[in-house]
Amino acid sequence: MRCVCSLAVAWIGVTAVLIEPAKADFLSGDDWFAAPPPGTHDATVLYFTGADLWRKGGSAYGGAVWSPGGLNRDGFTLKALLAGGDYLYRSSAAEIRGADLVASILPGYRLKRGDFEIKMFAGLDIQHHWTLPFDPSNRLRGTHAGARFNIDMWWEPLPARMMMAATLTGSTIDRNYGIRAAAGWRMFDRFWLGPEIETSGDRTYRQYRAGAHLTSLQFGGFEWALSAGYVRDNDSRSGMYGRFSLLARR
Repeated sequence: MRCVCSLAVAWIGVTAVLIEPAKADFLSGDDWFAAPPPGTHDATVLYFTGADLWRKGGSAYGGAVWSPGGLNRDGFTLKALLAGGDYLYRSSAAEIRGADLVASILPGYRLKRGDFEIKMFAGLDIQHHWTLPFDPSNRLRGTHAGARFNIDMWWEPLPARMMMAATLTGSTIDRNYGIRAAAGWRMFDRFWLGPEIETSGDRTYRQYRAGAHLTSLQFGGFEWALSAGYVRDNDSRSGMYGRFSLLARR
């Protein structure tokens, strides 16, 4: 998975050069690509990067969220995402390695009412896929353009003590989708800890996950989220997965 490791290192390097360390107030969200930081800091840009790995594939991603009125205020927001990864699958009797690059520009809106917050995005999704060896039966080969949507929700039924979060994302390209739900409890006033479940897939592939997440950990001047657990897909392959994300604002 050389391309995944290279992308992860590149995005972490870019993030470290361009951004300031995150402030001490904690982030209140944990969607796949970004988390919304509450508080009084008047930052307008949130940078994010991360990686996701399991034994049959992985991905790395990075990007930014721009809210001209402030990250903590209702109103227009814009997310830019670049992601890439590789994966293994079987075609006839051969094992094929696939790889992809994804770029999305997603204008949206943030709305917060009390301890509930929702962010809604929709926009352009561009993907490029290739395989090694060449697989003529893979209809995703080449470059495709479509539409993507992303909905992120965060709720604290017990403010600063218990959280619940959900993320829904999808693309018109091969009907790709992802759904994640998580709950957590505030531990030592330092981070959120709790269970997560997730499913993702497209027209022909399904993957299911169950694990635990640690969110909003302050370390090294940045904001970290970590998760790990068990994964299984509709090809009867299974194993462990791990994921991390790194966030900062300016």
